[in-house]
Amino acid sequence: MSTTTAPTTLNPSIIGRAEKHHTAVLTRALAGTTVDEKQWIVLNQALAAGEPVERSAHIARIAAMTQWARAEVETAANALLASALLTTTPHGLLELTDTGKAVASKVRAESGAILAAAYGAVTPEDLATTARVLATITARMAQELTHA
Repeated sequence: MSTTTAPTTLNPSIIGRAEKHHTAVLTRALAGTTVDEKQWIVLNQALAAGEPVERSAHIARIAAMTQWARAEVETAANALLASALLTTTPHGLLELTDTGKAVASKVRAESGAILAAAYGAVTPEDLATTARVLATITARMAQELTHA
C-alpha cells in the first residue's frame, strides 16, 4: 500500500488544484440556475458592493480582477440584464433585482457550507499567512503581465 504525503511547499500545481476545486464547488451551486461562472462573478461582485455600481467601472474592475477580456465581462453583464438578475437604475447604475438576490443567496448558501468546512480545517493563522502569500504572488504576476 502506498502512502501519499502532502507537498511541503506551495507551487502552481497546488494552487491550480485548489482553484479547480473551488470552481467545482461553484459549478455545483450554480446547477439549476441560468448563471455561468462569469455571470456569477459579475453578479456576486455587484452584491458585494452593497450598493448600485457604475457599469463601466464594475466591468473594468472585474476584467482586471479575473484577467478576462472586457468584452467577456460585458457579455456576462448583458446576460444578467437580459435574464432580469441585474437591472439598470434610473441613474444608469447596475443593481441586483430581487430575483438576482435570491439566486445569489442560493449559490452562497450551497457553496458556503462546503467552503466553511474546508476553510474551517485550517487555523486562522494559517489562513492569514496563505492570504498574504497568495496576494503577494498574484500582485507580482499582475505586475509581470503588464511587461509582457
